[in-house]
Amino acid sequence: MTAWNDRFSERMAHVRASEIRELLKLLDQPDILSFAGGIPDPVLFPTERISELYAQVLADAGPQALQYSVSEGLPVLRRWIAERMTLGGAPCDEGNIIITAGSQQALDLIGKLFLSRGDTVLAERPTYMGALGAFNAYEPAYADLDGEVPAGARLAYVVPDFANPTGRTMPRREREALLDRAAAHDVVVVEDGAYRDLRFAGTDEPSLLALDVARSGGIENARTLFCGTFSKTLSPALRLGWVCAPRPVIDKLVLLKQGCDLHVSTINQMVAARVVAEGYDAHLERLRAHYRERASAMQTALARHMPMGVTWSKPQGGMFVWLQLPEGLDGAQLLEAALADERVAFVPGAPFFAVDPQPNTLRLSYSLPPPADIDEGVRRLARVIAGRLAYAGSNVARAATGRA
Repeated sequence: MTAWNDRFSERMAHVRASEIRELLKLLDQPDILSFAGGIPDPVLFPTERISELYAQVLADAGPQALQYSVSEGLPVLRRWIAERMTLGGAPCDEGNIIITAGSQQALDLIGKLFLSRGDTVLAERPTYMGALGAFNAYEPAYADLDGEVPAGARLAYVVPDFANPTGRTMPRREREALLDRAAAHDVVVVEDGAYRDLRFAGTDEPSLLALDVARSGGIENARTLFCGTFSKTLSPALRLGWVCAPRPVIDKLVLLKQGCDLHVSTINQMVAARVVAEGYDAHLERLRAHYRERASAMQTALARHMPMGVTWSKPQGGMFVWLQLPEGLDGAQLLEAALADERVAFVPGAPFFAVDPQPNTLRLSYSLPPPADIDEGVRRLARVIAGRLAYAGSNVARAATGRA
């Protein structure tokens, strides 16, 4: 037998399985009420129109739709994205855009481009665990985004709008302060805008890239890299994301993509370019109304069922609510009990921390279950939490009276 573990590179010691990917397997069990996967509701996919467009693209473009293409991405799609970024306050053109296989590949390519072993990534606490997974292979250290900036800091990673996992939106004053600190310490800012188009309440905040462009005088002088995606708005299976950045960065990302997978699916790009050209904003409004209803159902259920001592975020967009449990409770242990006793799933909070994890936290996604299931699932989860609190309280009481 070959000793394979002795042959793997040292970097593999830093690569971990995604807990969310494992939890998604629970969705195949019909008796599980799942708040685990932060995935879009498939009823929102423009399935019929996409099906029609695949046939149209094949009829119009023929074999070219099935052929190799340029690594940067199709010019028509990159131009459309550049126009959207320009309307959002970050004037740019197609030369500032590269199409990636979802924003997850964008994060991996950025890590490969900027990180050497021992470099520091500044990250929020908590932060998107997929970003940690992308960066970990390049063996960085991590530091708190809000703490002291250590020597060797290279990247600051942030999800400023409806963050995964907390649902929090960074106010403008914090965005400006982050750019000030990044400039002072010469740090590249990676802005993950995966949920930016899913605001269903409140007022839009300018993107970090837009603020950076305004203060630096143009995108070529900016230090912010914006990562976008169609996975949350059109379909995850299209695997279409992008990076908007200064041209020298795009040029290097193109070289890395050529060594990775050459380019994103040609036909998928062609179809997406036609979909977004015909009523994309109306499609977004449909998504926002849908998730507004789900988020409202989640907030109502939490207020109705959760025991005292549990607090949660109140997002204005996106797909997530973050729960803070009383001290002494552990999200991973709670998940085991919730699955066994109540058949309800969620994601424990600890894996979302690059450093100093907080085990008494968890993430709930309201994107997939209908309102009635949200209420029932939260009721079940609250029952498990209340039981754990009662058990902990009885242990404290027994210890106080000297009884084991």
